[in-house]
Amino acid sequence: MQHDTNHLGQPVGLPIPNWQTPPTPPRTALVGRTCRLEPLSAAAHAADLHVAFAQDEPGQMWTYMAYGPFESAESYRAWCEEKSQASDPLFFAIVDRGAGQPVGVASYLRIDPRSGSIEVGHLAYSPRLQRTIAATESMYLMMRQAFELGYRRYEWKCHALNAASRAAALRLGFSFEGIFRQATVAKGRNRDTAWFSILDREWPALQRAFDQWLDPANFDEQGRQRLRLSELTARR
Repeated sequence: MQHDTNHLGQPVGLPIPNWQTPPTPPRTALVGRTCRLEPLSAAAHAADLHVAFAQDEPGQMWTYMAYGPFESAESYRAWCEEKSQASDPLFFAIVDRGAGQPVGVASYLRIDPRSGSIEVGHLAYSPRLQRTIAATESMYLMMRQAFELGYRRYEWKCHALNAASRAAALRLGFSFEGIFRQATVAKGRNRDTAWFSILDREWPALQRAFDQWLDPANFDEQGRQRLRLSELTARR
């Protein structure tokens, strides 16, 4: 842990010169090459999202979520109506630019401008979004905006038993920080929570890794990646 020493010989935190509280993220779209993140709207997104999520017939994408699966289009629309009114979490629909249809959801949450900390979460990726370039690019767009706004800490938290989410965090360049035991109760079961973060000083190298991976030249004619993102993020 990096630290300073005060006049009493005690270790203290490093100074943050010219610190300014960042603004909260705007409720505006984020546009990439393969996807567009639009502020969640029940009218614009709920029906298509419910259809996309229904392709996960076993419902395994909801296992580690605090909610879902949704039994009907009406129940999911009601959920979207409620969540689209909130500012924290601030929800976005992930729209596949090629198909022009929403295929997933993500949000900013635990937005703390005074500390310069913000979290990404509530990730619901339909089978049409999973393991695609857009799945990664959507995370890059949200991450980039957070650091451009001036946030100094970007968090990822997940159920400690969710191996896929933990692997995704590491692939995206997050550092594992530990597990909060018995952090909460979800669907009547205990949830231990794994914590990950990226700091602002780590972002420039990570951004270069994302830009290199997302470059169309990194993919062959069949859309297969030439360099893995995990290899690029590990080099920072």
